[in-house]
Amino acid sequence: MAETVWSTDTGEAVYRSRDPVRNLRLRVHLQRITSSNFLHYQPAAELWKDLIDLATFRPQPTASGHRPEEDEEEEIVIGWQEKLFSQFEVDLYQNEAACQSPLDYQYRQEILKLENSGGKKNRRIFTYTDSDRYTNLEEHCQRMTTAASEVPSFLVERMANVRRRRQDRRGMEGGILKSRLVTWEPSEEFVRNNHVINTPLQTMHIMADLGPCKKLGYKKYEHVLCTLKVDSNGVITVKPDFTGLKGPYRIETEGEKQELWKYTIDNVSPLAQPEEEERERRVFKDLYGRHKEYLSSLVGTDFEMTVPGALRLFVNGEVVSAQGYEYDNLYVHFFVELPTTHWSSPAFQQLSGVTQTCTTKSLGVDKVAHFSYPFTFEAFFLHEDESSDALPEWPVLYCEVLSLDFWQRYRVEGYGAVVLPATPGSHTLTVSTWRPVELGMVAELRRFFIGGSLELEDLSYVRIPGSFKGERLSRFGLRTETTGTVTFRLHCLQQSRAFMESSSLRKRMRSVLDRLEGFSQQSSIHNVLEAFRRARRRMQEARESLPQDLVSPSGTLVS
Repeated sequence: MAETVWSTDTGEAVYRSRDPVRNLRLRVHLQRITSSNFLHYQPAAELWKDLIDLATFRPQPTASGHRPEEDEEEEIVIGWQEKLFSQFEVDLYQNEAACQSPLDYQYRQEILKLENSGGKKNRRIFTYTDSDRYTNLEEHCQRMTTAASEVPSFLVERMANVRRRRQDRRGMEGGILKSRLVTWEPSEEFVRNNHVINTPLQTMHIMADLGPCKKLGYKKYEHVLCTLKVDSNGVITVKPDFTGLKGPYRIETEGEKQELWKYTIDNVSPLAQPEEEERERRVFKDLYGRHKEYLSSLVGTDFEMTVPGALRLFVNGEVVSAQGYEYDNLYVHFFVELPTTHWSSPAFQQLSGVTQTCTTKSLGVDKVAHFSYPFTFEAFFLHEDESSDALPEWPVLYCEVLSLDFWQRYRVEGYGAVVLPATPGSHTLTVSTWRPVELGMVAELRRFFIGGSLELEDLSYVRIPGSFKGERLSRFGLRTETTGTVTFRLHCLQQSRAFMESSSLRKRMRSVLDRLEGFSQQSSIHNVLEAFRRARRRMQEARESLPQDLVSPSGTLVS
């Protein structure tokens, strides 16, 4: 005979179901492994003496009508919150003097009806529902840890007194608030009393009376087989989990005569009939339809659409932080420059802004100013000439970082610019900044004591200004110094009829967007090449400033 494989995992399992919990059905099978029935051994010399008829070992019915083999094994199907009385409850509620609450009298009536109809269907397996006293005591005595010497905290004691039940929602008389919604200055006692979770929860316990055959109905022989908890969100917690393909669970009783029991728990909830599924499908369809109508009523019928051939760019941005600057109390002035051709914005649209003044906070080796300053703007791109192969330009975000001291003197800490992302979505951009400097110690002393420094008259000079029409933009003689960085977080949305049309207009618009993305990549490559040119120019100027005897005819340094 194969050895039984026991299931040792008795932890909780969590399920979620959209079906009503009243359809839940569990099959519980309980069986005794060590039987109390045995045969007396007789010596071989007496085998032929006083032969005992085997009929004497035949199990005899008990006074209650149950046979002993019925106590060895039991199987029953239990529904959600189905009440199965134990022998202890049957004996208790038959005495009318023991009934104290309306629920006790209700149980007494049900037990009397069962006795008149032939007795209860269960023998050892019974249940405690959400309304029974056992559920209250179980929640009150629930332990938070597995330590034997656990001392409950104040919060544990408070939670033990909370009946996590579905409360009836009663409206307030006249709509007048009975208490303040916000307590601006809560006391310590107020915080302790309100730090309690009151989640609607229903509990059910499946129990077993594992006492001897003639001693059923004693509390000391009661054991918990399974605990089920269901909340208002359809979350079902089962402890232990359904047996399924695992081995059965085991229970070893204590006392003078130890016995071993095994049991299994299976989910035997009936499947929904096709008619019920169709009815449920219609209900959900109607519900979703009503919800869609509700959302449509909130949005309205006048949904703003762009003109054909136009692209609408909507940006929700945030100036996140600035770091790596010399002085404290920073603020950022920023604006968006739209290209002069094909781009426009509404007349009421503000394309610039100034953040609040923010003190810096040490973060590693740098000092960081966290602004979290939100801004938003929208712009329109209208591509009239689809046959043009020129790369369209994309808006540029400029920023200027300044510092403010105690005497209200400001200093320019850096300038920076970045091309807005050409693809929709969330983007985090880090902009490196620089500032113009003067040679000599006097300029730095003036900057420290008096404030003020060299400034750009036109902030678009940070890049190539959109109004510049020449072939080359000379920055010869401009001395700069690298300063810190500014972090922007941009959420870009694009709207166009081309995204929902399948005509040739969509293909033309798609080619425009591809060229825009290519322009963004080309712009970044152009910035890299421009940086290399500046480095090469500085190296050339350094060579020209050296004595001629240190430079070879090829232009390299000689030792």
